[in-house]
Amino acid sequence: MACVDSEVDLWTIPLTALNMTVRKKLGLYLNPRNTVAADWMAVAEVMGFSYLEIKNYEGSKNPTLSVLEDWQARSADASVGKLLFILTEEPVERKDIVEDLRPLIDEDVRKYCEYLRKKKAEPPLQVPEVDSCVPRTTERLGITLDDDPEGSPELFDAFICYCQSDIEFVHEMIRELEQTEYKLKLCVFDRNVLPGSCVWTITSELIEKRCKRMVVVISDEYLDSDACDFQTKFALSLCPGKLNESARSKRLIPVVYKSMAKPFPSILRFLTVCDYTRPCTQAWFWVRLARALSLP
Repeated sequence: MACVDSEVDLWTIPLTALNMTVRKKLGLYLNPRNTVAADWMAVAEVMGFSYLEIKNYEGSKNPTLSVLEDWQARSADASVGKLLFILTEEPVERKDIVEDLRPLIDEDVRKYCEYLRKKKAEPPLQVPEVDSCVPRTTERLGITLDDDPEGSPELFDAFICYCQSDIEFVHEMIRELEQTEYKLKLCVFDRNVLPGSCVWTITSELIEKRCKRMVVVISDEYLDSDACDFQTKFALSLCPGKLNESARSKRLIPVVYKSMAKPFPSILRFLTVCDYTRPCTQAWFWVRLARALSLP
C-alpha cells in the first residue's frame, strides 16, 4: 500500500477509502439523466456492468451509490485511482466532477492512510481474560481475506453476529461504520472469512482472538439461528461468572433494527441495547454504536 505523505498512488487505495459524503455527492452529479454530459449509466458501463444490470439499477433510489457498492464488492481492482480515471477519460469525461470533489477525495485518502499507519503501529490485540491455551495452527492463521501468509493475523474492531435474513442491515452497517469518517473494521463472516474451514473453530478464533467486540443483530430470525446462539454464548463464556464484566467492557453490543414479535433474548437483558426502531433516537444510533466500537 503506497500511503506516503508526499505522493500517494491512488491506484493502490481501495474504494472503501471514500466515505459516504463523497459517494452521495457523486450521486448528485451522476444520478440526473443528462443528454449533454455522461451520467451514472455511462460510468456503470465502463465499470463492466451489463445492459440488464444497468436497467435494474434504474429502480434504485441512488443508482450511483448502488453501482459503486456493487463494483467495490465484485471487482478486485476497484480503487480510487481507477474511479478517477473512469470519470476523467473517454467516454465519461466528467472532469468537472473530479475538480469539484478532489479536495474531499484527497481528504478521505489522507484519513485512510492515517488509519492504516495507526493500525500498523498498534500492538497485537491481547485480552488476558479471554486468552486461550489452544495452539495457533495453520488453519487458524489463514482464515480471512487479508491474513498475512507469513503469520500476521488480520484484526477487527468488531465481529458481527447476524443471521442471513438480516444481511441487508449488515450492508447498511458496513456503509455507515466502515465507509464514513469512523473507518471501523468489521468482521462479517460471509465477506471476510475464507471458505473451506471448520465454522465453529474459525468463529471461536475470530471472536476470542481477532475482534475487540461483538455486535449482535437481534431479530426474530436471530432467535432461531443455531449459529447466532453459539456465537453469543461463546462470547459470553469468555468471562464465565462475570456478566457485569462484559457490560463494563462493552464487549457485547446488542442491536435491534426492526420490530420483533418474539421476546428479547433473556441472556442479553443485562446489556444496554442500541435500538434503531425508535424514530426519536434514530439520528443518534450510528454515532453511539461507532463510539462504543471505537473505545480501546
